[in-house]
This record gives sequence, structure tokens and C-alpha cells, in this order.
Amino acid sequence: MGTMTDTEATAAADLLMGRIERLATLTEGPGMLVRRSFTPEATEANRLVGDWMRQAGMAVRTDAVCNLIGRYEGTAPGAKTLILGSHLDSVRDAGKYDGPLGVLTALACAEHLHRAGRRLPFALEVIAFTDEEGLRFRTSYVGSSAVSGAFDPAWLEIADADGITMAAAMRAAGGDPTAIRSCRYDPDRVIGYCEAHIEQGPALEDIDLPVGVVSAISSQERATVTFTGVAGHAGTVPMRLRHDALCAAAAFVLAVESAAAGTPGAVATVGQLSVSPGASNVIPGTTTLSLDVRHRDDAQRAAVARNLRDTAEQIATERKVRMDWQPVQQTPATPCAPALVAILAGAIESLGIPAHHLPSGAGHDGVPLSHLTQVAMLFVRCAGGISHNPAESVAVEDVAVAIEVLWRSLDSLAIDPAFAAS
Repeated sequence: MGTMTDTEATAAADLLMGRIERLATLTEGPGMLVRRSFTPEATEANRLVGDWMRQAGMAVRTDAVCNLIGRYEGTAPGAKTLILGSHLDSVRDAGKYDGPLGVLTALACAEHLHRAGRRLPFALEVIAFTDEEGLRFRTSYVGSSAVSGAFDPAWLEIADADGITMAAAMRAAGGDPTAIRSCRYDPDRVIGYCEAHIEQGPALEDIDLPVGVVSAISSQERATVTFTGVAGHAGTVPMRLRHDALCAAAAFVLAVESAAAGTPGAVATVGQLSVSPGASNVIPGTTTLSLDVRHRDDAQRAAVARNLRDTAEQIATERKVRMDWQPVQQTPATPCAPALVAILAGAIESLGIPAHHLPSGAGHDGVPLSHLTQVAMLFVRCAGGISHNPAESVAVEDVAVAIEVLWRSLDSLAIDPAFAAS
């Protein structure tokens, strides 16, 4: 298939970094990066990346859930498909690289193929998945779940903070909530999925390596917890007679921290808190919060979440308020495919770099896609391990390594009978 020289990889990385900066200007929030799914900013990001895909000789389309898909055909009609990609949506006040880096490193490989006038024995698809982060509707993996056939139709009725349902938002962005089944790929026609992503942790920086191979993606459970007490006048209700929903929530938040700290390998986070009525002189009557629990082991994660639900009920009883626990999402731990992991590791070692294997504590589109096909991930070192933060940063030299590793992996896949056969 031909090698990619260091000079070509560096040029591709320079181009990618410029594109990252361009995408970072597409934001809903002044002074911060916010790009929720199905917004005009998300649509513009798809349009911009779609233009870059077309320049790379790809056929471009957007499916019913607004996944952006660029296809570079294989050597034979009807060839099976290898999927590369990530997402373009963001968290609130995000960094620039989480998501877009994976889409654009994949695109860099397609561009290199196009410039060389070469085809692979299989088709290459680069997908920018819709709503991996779950910021707008509190449901992760919307686009990748549709592709894998795991989309939950109940998600369509979930409303955002403005009361707009996912179905309505999808329609407004040009999608079609009635045609989501058409997004599903035939597992017999897909040979695998691979994603490059910033590590979102400090391990690679600590051992001074530019990239690493993901061994597995941790399990995750999300819930919405609501404490309902009685709103009252801040100056007239004695402390002993109050039913303060925020105080109950505060006790629960500290219990979440304690439960995770006491369980090796567990992490748990309350990242959203809504207080009603929300006035300085009114005792909070209702407090709603988000809960995110993760662990590499499914049973351990489930045990932490179950114990926290019992704790929430106990707090509610002691403080004489009501508690409502609404499960939002649950995803099992996802091991990466040994065959793809070995190919990524071999590509790294061919560059004279040790192939370090490490787990991912963050969730990725590879989780639902593992129900469709075998998955693998390449981590790229990020400064300080900082992510979901404007300080998120990667070095252009590390990006060049990531592009070259992906390219060499494609080279290996192209001559591997297990993958090249269509």
C-alpha cells in the first residue's frame, strides 16, 4: 500500500491542528466551546467536515440521526467496511480535541489514500457520530447506537432544558426520527471499528509515550436523582421543621464521593445540580442531580450504584423528603478486540515506540459499536491528562505519530487475510 513518511505525517498533523482550531469556532457559548447535538453549530461542523471529506475523494452523506459519514470505496464493488471515527459534539466549556481528533486523524488517512490514488481491499468509512457526550439529552452514544442497532426509541421523547424533545431537535437538524432503523449497519458487512482519541488521563505523559493501545473501556451507569421536600420562607421556618431538598442532595453528593473513594477502581461524579424554586430567600423544595458511576468491572460498578441508591433512600427518610431515582443509561465494560489491538501495537512498535496497553475510564462510541463489530482504540498523550476542559491540549508531534500509526495499521489490515477478504 505504500508507507507514509515522517514528513507527510507531520504535514497531515499540521493541517489537522488548523482544522481543530476552525472547528473550535463553531460554538453556542461566547467565550467557551459548547457544541450540543442537533444545533446549528453541530450542523455547520458536519457541513465543514463533510467538505473536507469530499476533497479527500469520499462520498458523503448524513443519516437519519445526523451522523456524518464519508466513504472511500475499496478495490471491489460491495467490499466490506472498516469504520474509523469519533464525534464532533462537546461537553459544556469543552476542550478542542475530545472527539474531533479522532474524526480528523481518520480523515488524514483517507486523504493520504486519495493523494496516492490507492484503494484498500475493503471500503473505509469515516464517521462523525452524533451526540457521544450526552450533554443535551443526558443520553450518550446516540449516533453510534443507531449504527449498531441499539438505539432506544424512548430517547426520542426526552426533552432538553428548553423542553425540546430529541425527536423535534433531530427533525430540525435535518434528521428523521421515523427512519432510525435505516441507520443500522449489517454486521456481516463490517470488519471492525477503530478510534483515535486523546487519553483523557496522565498515564502516557507519565511514562513519556506519545500513544498507547486501549485494552478495554470501563463500564458506566447514569441516573437522575431527585429529592423533593417542601419549599418555605427562609426567615420563618425553624431549622428543625424544614424539609430542605438541597440539604438532602448535599448529603448525597458527599456520600457519592465517599462510596467511590472506598471502592478501588471506582469513580463517581455528580456533574449537574438543579435547585427549585431557586430563590435566595426560599428553602429549596426540589433538587435534581445527575449521577455517573464507572468501574472496569461490571459487578463492582453495579454494586456501587446499588449501594448509592440505598443511601439516597436512607437520606430521604432521615430528612423527611421524597427521593426519586431514574435510571438513564447503563453500559457494560467493553474489551477491545485482540486482533485489532495486536495490529495497533505492531504499528506502534514499527515506529520504534513501545506499545503500552492501558484501559479507558471514559466512555466512547466503541461501546455500542462493540455490539456490531470488533473495536479498538488508540490513545494520544494529552498535556497533564486534562480533558473536558479548555486547557485540553495535545502536541502536534504526537498527532503525527497517531496518524502514522493508523496508516500503518491500515497497511497491515490490507494484507491480513482475516480482514482483507471481502
